[in-house]
Amino acid sequence: MEQIGSLNTLDYIIFVLYFAALIFMSWRLSKGQQDETDYYVGSRKMPWWAIGISTAATQTSAIGFMSVPAFVAMKQGGGMKLLQGEFVVPIAMIFIMVFLIPFFRKLELISVYEYLEKRFDSSVKYLISAVFLLSRGLATAVGFYMAGILLSTVFKMPLWVTILLIGGITLIYDTLGGIKAVIYSDVLQMAILLMGAVLIAGYSIYEVGGFDSFKDIVAFKMGDRLQILDFKHHGLGDGVEFSFWPQIIGGFFLLSSYYGCDQTQTQRELSAATLTETRKSLIFNGFFRFPLSLLYLFIGLTIGAYAFEHADFVNTVNSMGKVDYMVPVFIMNVIPHGFKALIFVAVLAAAMSSLDSAINSLSAASMKDFIEPLILKNKKLKISSLRFSKISTVIWGVVVTLLAFYVGNISGTVIESIGIVGSAFYGPILAAFILGVAFKRVTANGVFVGVLAGVFFNLVLHLWFQEIFWLWWNCFGFLVSVTIALFVSLFDKPTSEDKIKKYVIWNTNLLEGERAWIPTYAMLVGYFFFMIAVAWLIPYFFHGF
Repeated sequence: MEQIGSLNTLDYIIFVLYFAALIFMSWRLSKGQQDETDYYVGSRKMPWWAIGISTAATQTSAIGFMSVPAFVAMKQGGGMKLLQGEFVVPIAMIFIMVFLIPFFRKLELISVYEYLEKRFDSSVKYLISAVFLLSRGLATAVGFYMAGILLSTVFKMPLWVTILLIGGITLIYDTLGGIKAVIYSDVLQMAILLMGAVLIAGYSIYEVGGFDSFKDIVAFKMGDRLQILDFKHHGLGDGVEFSFWPQIIGGFFLLSSYYGCDQTQTQRELSAATLTETRKSLIFNGFFRFPLSLLYLFIGLTIGAYAFEHADFVNTVNSMGKVDYMVPVFIMNVIPHGFKALIFVAVLAAAMSSLDSAINSLSAASMKDFIEPLILKNKKLKISSLRFSKISTVIWGVVVTLLAFYVGNISGTVIESIGIVGSAFYGPILAAFILGVAFKRVTANGVFVGVLAGVFFNLVLHLWFQEIFWLWWNCFGFLVSVTIALFVSLFDKPTSEDKIKKYVIWNTNLLEGERAWIPTYAMLVGYFFFMIAVAWLIPYFFHGF
């Protein structure tokens, strides 16, 4: 069995230079900050291309960078079928651009949950924002812990050192530069991620004898993992999970909620100069996520081909207990020094691009939804909102770091449950916003009860109907929440027309502005079918037509 390689002085120098560059960039970007608008939404002057790249980088966590290729190459029952979940991204982007983003931009929000208070009342805002803070804080800590433990293994450092290293550096540049530092550091990190991914793929293909040899290995030894499209199964009790229909239907509600109602994403979208700029950043993601995901899956095929030719490599990964160690072991044992450091910088970049945005958005939601209404309204306090915002960022950074230590004791349960937790809440949360935008008659009490009913329904599915694949919960939770909210509202006093007219789409001219975007929306719909065609052709590329 192979021993895991190590880093040398050159590798560590590259690490230090990278971290120093991040902190210096954040210090420069902190110049001129005057208030929380500067700090949380970059004075609403951020360029769309940077926002788009930053949003894409946030999707690419360190766990995804390592786990997705491992799922393709070595996980039992794995393969390329995860790609089906990317098909619906353009459709979700159209939905968000039509129904959600125009309202958030018009109201000049910082926390997206402020819309719920303006449309309904503070109880709905507190409920949804609290759910976000709890779920996002825990999810961030779990991803943080997993990145730390993987890095501690390959760096041969104590776990507490890698956790403090990632958390400390992220907290410094995040606190200094705010959303500007988050966005521009994500742009840098995305460039490093892409470079690292290409290096991994290139070296693994080289090690198996070139591209033709790689194709032969995949075709004859990994053929079962090339199957992507599965229209036959549905995940509603047939025992099959990642088939086409749950990933498209359930995935639509998940992605619409994530990109349109999750503070980590909407905060960037609110940082653009205009609504048009915001749309461009979302359109960019509508087109870019597919090739990025395809690259990660391709890495899985290339390292999988290497694994078939190197039994010692497989034994080393298996000896570590989880196939998630496949990518780090490959980097440490195959990639040359210097390049090795650059790729591990990419892994750290993936971890920090998720961590920095989460901490900043947790701070923003805390400030706008809880601290300002409940604390800063006290006129006796002599502290500025900007300073309080930075204090909030520091507190959340410390909390998430401490949670990362704690979840080590329960990580097996939490990691298994983290997808379930997200799907339990995303559908009902999306329902709260769509009810506000699209239904005049719905009331605050109706939405409050509807959201709780949707979450409760998903909990019932989890406890007693486990044969239903959890991606469906996003759809079911949304439908139950909408139905119950409308029913309860029938028995509640309706909200006055004057109070809601600015917050319901039928009372505005926002839909008229959509006509100019119809050609772009048509392109996104066409891209949906293009991705399905590419997925259909991939097996033929390896097996021959």
